Amino acid sequence: MTEMQNGKKAPGWLKPVLEYGPLLVFFVAYMRLKDQTFLIGGGEYSGFLVVTAAFIPLMILSTAAAWWLTGKLSKMQIVTLVLVVVFGGLSVWLQDERFFKMKPTMIYLLFAGALGLGLLRGQSWLGAVMGEALPMRPEGWMILTKRVMWFFLALAAANEAVWRLTSTEHWVQFKTFGLPLALFAFFMTQARLFQTYAIEEKGED
Repeated sequence: MTEMQNGKKAPGWLKPVLEYGPLLVFFVAYMRLKDQTFLIGGGEYSGFLVVTAAFIPLMILSTAAAWWLTGKLSKMQIVTLVLVVVFGGLSVWLQDERFFKMKPTMIYLLFAGALGLGLLRGQSWLGAVMGEALPMRPEGWMILTKRVMWFFLALAAANEAVWRLTSTEHWVQFKTFGLPLALFAFFMTQARLFQTYAIEEKGED
């Protein structure tokens, strides 16, 4: 359960709903509007751009709701929101889908770069963020951080390949289902690492 600002507990399902709900709405809206063109303010906008324009305020509201209910936002949530606003806004303003499609690439490159910088300094910034939720010995966090850094770089490369070499519909499917499933599968494969380096909680006297 997640602590709320007023001292109550937020349901455990709330966080994934707020994180992935807007993405699913984006997918459903795109599938319904993908073949349509809209005349807005004298310009022609594809269904993809219209859905992108709607996705921006939806992400802002979702992030604001997460902050209001839990009293905090992770750095990843903040960076993701900023990039959605910037790259989504550029796509709509310039009527160019490529900016929004590049957004996941930028997210993964930024976080891979941040983790790499921490490793160069002999630190696991991933452990600093997730340590309370997942207690592990420092050497475990260093191993996991290296793996996550390389994994993020692989996701950035995969996103670039998909949006450049396939259709917009395939990219939307990849973004909606492929990337989250890849993240889930990756952390599932780290179960042995978690078990090996886990810090056992001491029982109360």
